Amino acid sequence: MTADAITPAAAPTDVTARLTGLVAALRSHGIRIGTGETVDAGHAVTALGLADRALLREGLAATLLHTPGQRPVFDAVFDLYFPRSVGAPDGVEADRESLRDRLAAALAANDSALMGQLAVEAVDGFGVYGSSPGSDGWSSYQALDRIRPQTLLARVRDDVRAQSDGAGFTDRLLEDEIRRRIEAFRALVAAEARRRVAERRGRDEIARRAVAPTADRVDFLYAGKDRLAELRRTVQPLARKLATRLAARRRRAARGTIDLRRTLRGSLSTGGVPIRPVLRRRRPARPELVLLCDVSGSVSGFSDFTMLLVQALHDQFSKVRVFAFVNRIDEVTGLLARGAADPEGLGARIRAEATLTGWHGSSDYGVALGEFTERYGAAIGPRTTVFVLGDARTNMSDPNLPAARHLTERARRTYWLNPEPRAQWGGGDSAALAYADLIEMHECRNARQLSALVGRLLPI
Repeated sequence: MTADAITPAAAPTDVTARLTGLVAALRSHGIRIGTGETVDAGHAVTALGLADRALLREGLAATLLHTPGQRPVFDAVFDLYFPRSVGAPDGVEADRESLRDRLAAALAANDSALMGQLAVEAVDGFGVYGSSPGSDGWSSYQALDRIRPQTLLARVRDDVRAQSDGAGFTDRLLEDEIRRRIEAFRALVAAEARRRVAERRGRDEIARRAVAPTADRVDFLYAGKDRLAELRRTVQPLARKLATRLAARRRRAARGTIDLRRTLRGSLSTGGVPIRPVLRRRRPARPELVLLCDVSGSVSGFSDFTMLLVQALHDQFSKVRVFAFVNRIDEVTGLLARGAADPEGLGARIRAEATLTGWHGSSDYGVALGEFTERYGAAIGPRTTVFVLGDARTNMSDPNLPAARHLTERARRTYWLNPEPRAQWGGGDSAALAYADLIEMHECRNARQLSALVGRLLPI
């Protein structure tokens, strides 16, 4: 049996139930899996068996997944339904220094099998919390905080150098490789803790609640740097998909609506039956788009991603202008064009080069909207669609509703995309409900919602 095989104790007595549970959990995370793909996965299990767990993982991933971005969710769910082992090891003593020594050796040798064994020992020895049988649990955070594998980097680097006699990786590449191995160990510890909890509380519940969702379903307000970076990499593919939808809508709209007068006139030759409807001729003209983006605090990740998406769609519009604000507003269209090649640095460049704050650094929608109408009012016209991006939290300042009303009166369409849950609108210093009376407001918490809204709301 291989080092990554499913042990006899862990082998499922009902493989079909485990496989359907795996599929249901993946579907709950938004991964579309049809009946045919599920049948293919069943054939893969039959052909590959349970002896080689790594091979089974790859076989199921090949039959069930559609994009590489779905793989992290799949791996976490797979570990719950086809675990490496069950229960806890017997007779393992919690010796922190000994475990760190063995972990350093495993990292230096890149021994994945030993790292998996050490992850089990780490959770068993340092991840247990609670004192009663009903409250006992396992925490990967607690185990990793005690072991601190990140502090082994220099030690492992020196060991690898000694073993290779200075050949192989350069210093920078070697450190990056060791960091990758450490992150792999951290993932093993997290998977082991999650497996232990699932045995107590049930796989289905933990698979739905304790597995991180795909990047496009992560709330913009809570996405970390890694998830935001992953989202930025999806901008171009998403833009191509949306551009195709917009082009199809534009082709359908170019045919125009029925010209009732000319249709009835033409029906005289057929006894008054309008057999050949006459359509009004349209003069297709690409619309103009204006974005007003709050780039303060946690909202900045949402605004940055949306700005990049719109920039990637710029060919669909005759003109795109982008304005950023905190409590003052400034045009950043030029910065966005130069930042297209470096999406990760876009937000920092905007905050460094644009004038976004006055005497304080908190959001002030009222002042920003008022300044926009005074300085950039000419940017809004009868062909302009305006998108306001932000959570509408004014820090108890005047929301300046007349400026918002002026915006809606001049523009062809005005929409507000709010990254906060709808249930929080109007709570605390939120002026969302007041603005929603004037501007059509939509909840936009993640990239999936944003994609649907942009595809539906963007003008043609």
